[in-house]
Amino acid sequence: MIGEYSRLTPTELDRAVRDPDWAQEFVNELIEAELDKKPDVSQARCHDVDKAWHALDFLLRRITFPVDIIHGEEGLPQAEDWGYGPPRYLTPERVRVAAEALVITPHHALAEDVSPADLAKADIYPNIIWERGESLDYVTSHYQELVSFFQAAARAGDAMVIWLD
Repeated sequence: MIGEYSRLTPTELDRAVRDPDWAQEFVNELIEAELDKKPDVSQARCHDVDKAWHALDFLLRRITFPVDIIHGEEGLPQAEDWGYGPPRYLTPERVRVAAEALVITPHHALAEDVSPADLAKADIYPNIIWERGESLDYVTSHYQELVSFFQAAARAGDAMVIWLD
C-alpha cells in the first residue's frame, strides 16, 4: 500500500470533481509521463511516499497538523476505487495552508521522542519494519520530499489529489 499524490491545476480539479473517470485517466497519464523522466520532486506533478504514509499520518496527527495531507480532506464525488478506496483531494487553499505548516515543521521535530517501538505498538503499517527496530529515517526522508512537493504545488496554485494504491 503506497500513498500517492498528484498536483492538479484549479481547472483540472474542477473537471475532476465533475468527471472522476476523466480524473483517473488523466492522473494515470501524468504518472506514466513522469516514469521515464523522473523529474525533481519540486518539478513533478506526481509523487508517492511509498509505504511511509501510515507512519507520516501517525506523526502528523500526533502534532495536530492542520491539514490531512495523507488522506486528503474532501472526497472526489462519484469516484471509483483507485486502489484502496476512492481518491480525496485538497483545494489550492488547503495545499497552501499545508505547505506553510510543513515548512515550519522540521523533519527532526516530526519524529522527536518517537521510536520504532512506538510505531510497532501503534500497529503502524508496515508493522514488520518497526518490529525489527528500523530507523525512522525512511519516514523522515519521505517527509522532506513531501515538503518540497507541497511547496511547489502551493507556489503554482495547485490542488492535490491523494489516494492509497
